[in-house]
Amino acid sequence: MTDISVPTLGESVTEATVGQWLKAAGDTVKRDDVLVELETDKVSVEVSAPEDGVLSEIVAKEGETVEIGALLGRVNAGDGANKSAPAKAESSAPAKESKPAAKEEAKPAASDGKMTDVVVPAMGESVAEGTLSTFLKKVGDSVKKDETIAEIETDKVALEVPSPADGVIAELVASEGDGVTPGSVIARISAGGAASAPSASPASPPPAAKAAAEGAPVSPSVRRISSEAGVDPSNIPGSGRDGRATKADALDYVNNAASKASSSKAVTESRAPRDVGPREERVRMTRLRQTIARRLKEAQDSAAMLTTFNDVDMGAIMDLRKKHQDSFVAKHGIKLGFMSFFVKACVNALKEVPAVNAEIDGTDIIYKNYYDIGVAVGTDKGLVVPVVRDSDDLSLAGIEKYIADLGKRARDGDLTIGDMQGGTFTISNGGIYGSLMSTPILNPPQSGVLGMHRIENRPVAINGEVKIRPMMYLALSYDHRIVDGKEAVTFLVRVKEALEDPERMLLEV
Repeated sequence: MTDISVPTLGESVTEATVGQWLKAAGDTVKRDDVLVELETDKVSVEVSAPEDGVLSEIVAKEGETVEIGALLGRVNAGDGANKSAPAKAESSAPAKESKPAAKEEAKPAASDGKMTDVVVPAMGESVAEGTLSTFLKKVGDSVKKDETIAEIETDKVALEVPSPADGVIAELVASEGDGVTPGSVIARISAGGAASAPSASPASPPPAAKAAAEGAPVSPSVRRISSEAGVDPSNIPGSGRDGRATKADALDYVNNAASKASSSKAVTESRAPRDVGPREERVRMTRLRQTIARRLKEAQDSAAMLTTFNDVDMGAIMDLRKKHQDSFVAKHGIKLGFMSFFVKACVNALKEVPAVNAEIDGTDIIYKNYYDIGVAVGTDKGLVVPVVRDSDDLSLAGIEKYIADLGKRARDGDLTIGDMQGGTFTISNGGIYGSLMSTPILNPPQSGVLGMHRIENRPVAINGEVKIRPMMYLALSYDHRIVDGKEAVTFLVRVKEALEDPERMLLEV
């Protein structure tokens, strides 16, 4: 007897709702058959059978709220294998005899080695789901250990899934476009074996799966998307297991304005750019772009966001850079830019106003005694925010090299989850695109973000005289739930003072 328990659902997720049981008590199940779907506030999770057998008991009923590790049901191992053969056998004797032969033919693929599951790796802090974007190998292909098999796209970064062993791809469990969670199986490898015809059958042609879509159970995530869009979930063509519509299928169907039929062609075409008129083109949003949109809107909805402004005379820093640039490059091998001064100025201000470096967790405030500064970087795929770790311990040269490396890897698509998680404060430089002034949006759960803008020569009054100075507008957006107005203004004034007198900042006087 094997217990079926609620799996880990991601950081900060402690409970879920039982959405739908796809099997009934007494049903025969195979290993990795989806038994039940759980729905959290972030993602819909499928719980699969750990082995062949019979679902002997359902403990948690549909609609119940369950915690991590809670018992959902039980599988009686072994009975499934005994009961499944008669159920599938035909009435004639020859058919019964052919079943053992078929099983014996399927075994040679694994006879030279064991079957190894290819599972989705951990995706990083707060990332509970990704999209299987591409399989780089197909059934029958030979693979080496650590060779990339598939790519998974999350809301933050693209991940490569390596082969856990040498062997041959025996089965593709998931399909491109499917939503996957850490620990879920996407393929199986026959270690040292050769692919056989039966092993390719799980990745059968789509028509069989789509033909089974009629009457297939509907997952909670599909129901929710259908309800919000006002469409009938039964009309959504399914590409998932047993013809079930996946979350990706539902989004495809809803986003395709012209798709009212349930043909598989409509689902396929909706994933690519499609002409919808002589002067229009419909393009499916990437997962990264969808997540950027969602997170920015969540930041506005959850935080009491407010922005305060100031301006800074950049003349002193520009003179300092001009005076020492050649010597700096000769010694450190990198140019002295503006960003390192801003990082240093922000760190000094954060030390004086710790609320801007804190975050809210429920009814608690977490004050950070370290300074991991996120630097917003624009890429072809969207905005990413890699983090400069322990910025207070770095020199100007160290910060410039760190940022240059992060920027290059961001543009090349080589950033990892670890490069972008855990920041305590963010700096966004819209000035490189020509922005004069903006109100940057918070990067939750952070409580502050500084917006830099373009440097512009403007007339200012200095000691009773009007002079032309290189001025930049600064904007601090902050969470008013944790940062008071006085603290926000003080922070921005300290940044301004440090930038206008960089020598004092560097000398820490």
